[in-house]
Amino acid sequence: MAKRLQNRIAEGGLTLPVVIVTGIIVWLFIGLTTKSLWPQLACFIVSVYLLIELSNANVLLRVRSRMVSATFIMLSCTVPDLLGSLTGSIVQLCFICSLLMLFTTYQDNQAAGRTFYAFALLGIASMLWVYTLMFIPLLWVLMATQLQSLSWRTLAAALIGMVAPYWIALLYLIYVQDLSFIATHFQPLGQWTNDTSYASLTIGQTAAHVFLTVLTITGIIHFWRNSFKDKIRTRQIYGLLTAMALFTLLWIAIQPQHYTVLMRTAVVFSSPLIAHYLTLTHTRWTNISFIVIVVTAILLTAYNLLSPLLPWPTHFQ
Repeated sequence: MAKRLQNRIAEGGLTLPVVIVTGIIVWLFIGLTTKSLWPQLACFIVSVYLLIELSNANVLLRVRSRMVSATFIMLSCTVPDLLGSLTGSIVQLCFICSLLMLFTTYQDNQAAGRTFYAFALLGIASMLWVYTLMFIPLLWVLMATQLQSLSWRTLAAALIGMVAPYWIALLYLIYVQDLSFIATHFQPLGQWTNDTSYASLTIGQTAAHVFLTVLTITGIIHFWRNSFKDKIRTRQIYGLLTAMALFTLLWIAIQPQHYTVLMRTAVVFSSPLIAHYLTLTHTRWTNISFIVIVVTAILLTAYNLLSPLLPWPTHFQ
């Protein structure tokens, strides 16, 4: 049977380069050179490369394809303003690196070293965005249920790894005789309140969140209907990504004040699920949906790029 358009694109060697060129245009448009966004771009490039490694090492797709990283770029560009956040860039990169480490611990409850590094990366991310710590309990549960790597040894390694960056920072704070950071840094965790409503997001931000949520749920349904075709290890990894993606997307809806970082984090967890759907479906309807998804992503990117420049309302009235 001849391959449909979506399969030719998903498995094509030119797909990722074309998406990368499109991404570079978006970066230039948001002020890559004028705003000196080079550190953010560097984090983004490394993130794309590591997602390629993540997909290859864990066989997230059953065919040769770069759709995980291509989907990541496509979804990231739907909200171009978020790309300029250095905190969001570093937190996003730390999560990808942490997943790379954690996935290697599958069914290995003695993998203390790799667990330590995985959670040390999340500890670093939490120093920039303290709410990263909210993901830790969920990750422990998923280590036990999906990765089957949780033991007293790996739990201790996770705790030590998470705290290690703070130990180093504490030595510096003692040296400069300023411990105020400790008191103020963790304070937001005790103020779990909704500072803004979901309606406070711009039309473009809301549309991007809804778009990502719909695609993620579609990817989840598709994967679990066809999960018997994948290896058990792959199914377990997708189980972890599913839980993390749903948790993050729900968090955005409940506390939109954290949209900037949470949306970038959600893209990391959702990209493999969406890429699985885009790559491994091959019916007439999924081919149509593929075209609709790509066109919608392009239109959403264009809208969010042009919205600040044109005299149309950017918020819901």
